[in-house]
Amino acid sequence: MITGNKGEWSEIYALFKLLGDKQLFLGNKEIEKLEGLVYPIIKVLRSENNGNFEYSIQDEIVLISGDKQFLKIPIDEFKKKAIFLLKAIKENRERTFSVPEIEEFMQSINCISLKASSSAKTDITIVVHDQRTNQQPTLGFSIKSQLGSPSTLLNAGKTTNFIFKINGIELSENEIEKINSISTRSKIMDRISQVQNKGGEFEFLKTERQIFSNNLVLIDSLLPQILSQIVFDFYSSEFSHLTDLVQKTSEKNPLDFDIENEHKFYEYKIKRFLTDVALGMMPSKVWSGKYDATGGYLIVKENGDVLCYHIYNRNEFEDYLLSNTKLDTASSSRHGFGEIYQENGQLYFNLNLQIRFTK
Repeated sequence: MITGNKGEWSEIYALFKLLGDKQLFLGNKEIEKLEGLVYPIIKVLRSENNGNFEYSIQDEIVLISGDKQFLKIPIDEFKKKAIFLLKAIKENRERTFSVPEIEEFMQSINCISLKASSSAKTDITIVVHDQRTNQQPTLGFSIKSQLGSPSTLLNAGKTTNFIFKINGIELSENEIEKINSISTRSKIMDRISQVQNKGGEFEFLKTERQIFSNNLVLIDSLLPQILSQIVFDFYSSEFSHLTDLVQKTSEKNPLDFDIENEHKFYEYKIKRFLTDVALGMMPSKVWSGKYDATGGYLIVKENGDVLCYHIYNRNEFEDYLLSNTKLDTASSSRHGFGEIYQENGQLYFNLNLQIRFTK
């Protein structure tokens, strides 16, 4: 029996829905269809543990090839199964569950697992017809579902800690302990304001891990400083959405850019960062700047629509990432941040960067 969570079942739903629709809809930053922009689907490619399969669309039939078999399934079947599966995913309250009626259909079309083969970097690959260029690009996607809980874009770890020096004050062991023991709901914000009330100032020193810092510098030499400002503002204000935090940083202009002509320095650089994170940059690994095989995201919406964002349409992809992400607080004890500590007479305070989708 095949069991999976809402996100995993959403991968199969996306396959059925795309084949039923026969076209790929592009999304805007509000996660709505971009009017007048669709890509007719030529075929969908999927890697299974038992081989690679092609689902080619020909009029009202899907031709399935691979594994020495050749199947013909009416488009209508995929439409019906997509509607049935969407309902099952939305109504289920378990963490993982099975959908026997869908499993039977999956077996009949050589679809034996919920997730694409782990050796494949993409969840799904689609060959489309681009009417503007008359080309047939092969686009790889990672599937993000709004049917389950929001996924993270950048996972927290010690790898994503930013180290700040506390200047301007000296604190006794007792005072440090007192501040560190603040356990309110917004304890990190309250600890920061306690330090500031005593005359302390926070100055960004470096990221905890050098590889992460070097990855950021590769994307943009000023990214560590820009992100440190955004991270600090997140923990010391009521803002969490990246659009708000970027706006706030732009207004402060901590790097003293020439903004006389209203260049969007901060927004541009953060969009580059988000795109690189979305397409392969990991804080713990050396980033070469090369995107992995996925070039974008397919978003499975609450209402069942499937929208595509791809580096092939870079502006929409970047707008989507900036408009639909927020900073989030991970476990401070597990990742070692949010407390004052002392080394060689200097006071320090770590803050952590975790980015999550809002939906």
